[in-house]
Amino acid sequence: MAENVLRADYDLTKVLVMILAGGEGRRLGPLTYERAKPAVPFGGRYRIIDIVLSNFVNSGLHRIKVLTQYKSSSLDEHIARSWRLSSILDAFIETVPAQQRTGKSWFKGSADAVYQTQNVVTDESPEQVCIFGGDHVYKMDVRQMLQAHLARNAEVTVAAIPVTKEEARSFGVIEVDEQGRIVAFHEKVQDPPEIPGRPGMCLASMGNYIFRTRALLDVLEADAASETSAHDFGKDVIPRLVSGGRVFVYDFHKNRVPGEEGLGYWRDIGTIDAYWAAQMDLVSIQPAFNFYNKDWPIRTGISHDAPAKFVFRDEANARVGIATESLVSLGCIISGGRIHRSVLSNRVRVNSFSHIEECVLFEDVKIGRHVKLRRCIVDKDVEIPPGTEIGFNLEEDKKKWYVSDGGIVVIPKRAKIESP
Repeated sequence: MAENVLRADYDLTKVLVMILAGGEGRRLGPLTYERAKPAVPFGGRYRIIDIVLSNFVNSGLHRIKVLTQYKSSSLDEHIARSWRLSSILDAFIETVPAQQRTGKSWFKGSADAVYQTQNVVTDESPEQVCIFGGDHVYKMDVRQMLQAHLARNAEVTVAAIPVTKEEARSFGVIEVDEQGRIVAFHEKVQDPPEIPGRPGMCLASMGNYIFRTRALLDVLEADAASETSAHDFGKDVIPRLVSGGRVFVYDFHKNRVPGEEGLGYWRDIGTIDAYWAAQMDLVSIQPAFNFYNKDWPIRTGISHDAPAKFVFRDEANARVGIATESLVSLGCIISGGRIHRSVLSNRVRVNSFSHIEECVLFEDVKIGRHVKLRRCIVDKDVEIPPGTEIGFNLEEDKKKWYVSDGGIVVIPKRAKIESP
């Protein structure tokens, strides 16, 4: 049997999914002032968590716990209202908040988050546990990784992807033998080891793991007892298992998603510049991340907003409602304004003679007449007064707003903007 084909008789209800969605996402600046990183909007009508959950649901893995902590209100509400699976088929997606079950402390790290909620694992009694991050953008048929894990009788399998050596300094880097067994794990080191035969490239952990349940519970118990541990999977748990366990790597580039061509898509969107760049990729003619693949749909809650509307064609006076190379969500009204290479969430209103270019606009943003925005991210419930220009003079913008290293201006949620 091919390594990437899960045998037909394997019972997927024996697999529990735990998604780590409690991160602060500090590098996303104003976008995470009031929400957890997995709750940040992406692609107009979605949130980052929707992409992660869609991968599991599309893979037939329907027993999912989402561990939350930091400013989780909007994330909890979104999952409760948008993600309801059939309990009669033993399927569920449920949030698990930090509860201080093992002491008077919140989650100290990714491993501690699972340790503090290990009652979830023991209650469900799974054979295998998938522990995935909730804040990356990727497409993955998890069944293929599961099959590789089972075929090797692994205690833990770590998904990995080749990255440049410069990028690798921000990741856990893996060294493997010829059989794919992990022989060393280096967490965010300045001189990460390169892949043999591929100078300048390193094998980086994606932070996605599949554990045999007993191995997971044992190593978490040992990690919790260590006073020197940071209680993190990458820093502590995986290196502990590498020294004496059956720990293998799964090459993400071997993963094939139905309806997709080429190598698998995965992006770390932990900074404003990376987040903005990933959004701009969505509006390209042939985006690397394709929302239009019917064989692997990205799912989210149902919206009752009306269809997007474009009005006015007064070309003589440059008053044309138009959007090019853009994603425009339900409820938007483009009233005589011009949109280019931008992503608009639900219920955005753009008024006459305005120009929006390479921008990301969240829900309920209102753009007045004669506004010019370039390379901006505007959070929800912001009204831009008529005649405002943002993104053209970064030195001036820095006096009022967050400006990234790459020159992306971020207007925070419900910001009050004075008329020019």
